[in-house]
Amino acid sequence: MAINDNGGISLFGFQIKRKSEEAEEKRKVSFVPQENEDGAGVVAAGGYFGSYVDLDGTAAKTDSDLIMKYRQISEHPECDAAIEDIVNEAIVSDEDSTPVDIIMNDLDQPDKVKKLIKESFDEVTSLLNFNQNGHEIFRKWYVDGRLFYHIIIDEKSTKRGILELRPIDPTKIRKVREVKKDKRDMTTGLEMISGTEEYFVYQDMANGKSTQALKISKDAICYATSGLLDPSRKRVLSHLQKALKPVNQLRMMEDSLVIYRLARAPERRIFYIDVGNLPKGKAEEYLRSVMSQYRNKLVYDAQSGEIKDDRKHMSMLEDFWLPRREGGRGTEITTLPGGENLGQIDDIVYFQKKLYKSLNVPTNRLESDSQFSMGRTSEITRDELKFQKFVNRLRKRFSIMFMDLLKTQLILKGIINKENWDDIKEQLAIDYIQDNHFSELKDSEMLRERLNTLQLMENYVGTYFSRDYVKRTVLRMNDEEIEDMQKEMDDEKGKDGPEEVPMAGGAEGQQMNVDPEEPEEEEDVDLNK
Repeated sequence: MAINDNGGISLFGFQIKRKSEEAEEKRKVSFVPQENEDGAGVVAAGGYFGSYVDLDGTAAKTDSDLIMKYRQISEHPECDAAIEDIVNEAIVSDEDSTPVDIIMNDLDQPDKVKKLIKESFDEVTSLLNFNQNGHEIFRKWYVDGRLFYHIIIDEKSTKRGILELRPIDPTKIRKVREVKKDKRDMTTGLEMISGTEEYFVYQDMANGKSTQALKISKDAICYATSGLLDPSRKRVLSHLQKALKPVNQLRMMEDSLVIYRLARAPERRIFYIDVGNLPKGKAEEYLRSVMSQYRNKLVYDAQSGEIKDDRKHMSMLEDFWLPRREGGRGTEITTLPGGENLGQIDDIVYFQKKLYKSLNVPTNRLESDSQFSMGRTSEITRDELKFQKFVNRLRKRFSIMFMDLLKTQLILKGIINKENWDDIKEQLAIDYIQDNHFSELKDSEMLRERLNTLQLMENYVGTYFSRDYVKRTVLRMNDEEIEDMQKEMDDEKGKDGPEEVPMAGGAEGQQMNVDPEEPEEEEDVDLNK
């Protein structure tokens, strides 16, 4: 498959970009391209795009082959159980609230703008149907290591925003980055990179035949990856990459264990038949006649319901018949004992624990008889705390999808422009419902210990310790928290009645009197000015 600029390829989608931004990119000249964690294939401008072949056979040849490997190992029972533990901790379904919400506490904007941002975020989650399908969406992203959505809009009326989010199979699409190079530097001889162009390539393999590739604009696709790359920094990996080898080892150990048990479970007899000095042909014929005479192999036919005599076949679970020449001992019958260590599965348990460790899941969750303890944090294992931090990192990475869709929705509806988004994106955060009680117990116990220490120091405040020292050392409060807490206490003390309410946003801690008969009109704010 190749894509060039000579024709046959159409640009599909929309692009949010300004001329000033293009001019700014042209002014940024460097000898190395920008480092990204999206695994986009880098090609020279005006060249072609293709897939490389791994001649060593140590890895998958294409991204689609790698994704299919991830999906196959995710169906293994132990691997599926570990993935479910991760997804259940990351995405929590609650009847009273949504799995995700947007936090705008640090956003320094009027309440009207915050309300519009909240409405746009709700529209995005509704288009994703995240309340019902959040578990499946997060699982697909975790297993495949990437997630694609086609953003469908009305090009004649972009004010309507996003009309539909249509999922795309990751095996059929890939991101490409064209690097634009200028002339060589006369002093160093290096080619200077002046800019890049990013787009997506979609190609469907219908009935095993590749169709014509389609070039899609960058802004028309929502793209979220795991952030993991291979050593060459060219291919996106899934979190299941570390589990490929443990799953294959576990499968082989389980298969070998079954074969060993079938072969060694029964006790079998060994018949040593004395054939004297008979020739080889006569000896074998005599041995077969003895076998057919003393063997009794009855087979039940499930289709006809009859019992058949199947003496002509010898299975690996039956007795052994061995000829013995003249000069040795006569006919002898001994017993081959069955396996004595059939109940030992330590090697299987070892590879199961290794699989869980590769996925950063605590190994104690593998034990079905383990109970959930609601004790003190000192009783909580270190693995559970590490697991909670791992889930938080996954949530933070997955939030890129929500932020990308929210940005597109706000810009299309004209609520903000691209410059405004660059200013406020760091002030927004995605909040997930917490279901890990270990972190809650840890926070509550730390707060209780601090309050107990504060109670013991109460008689010494003002004599040996200052209030500022207690706030910073015992309560672990920073300057901003101390200032906000003091303002909130002053506001609570200054309230005389229900008519006095704090100003929206609470930026200055001021108050205003609201007349219920003449409500104040809300001023329209346009951030695009």
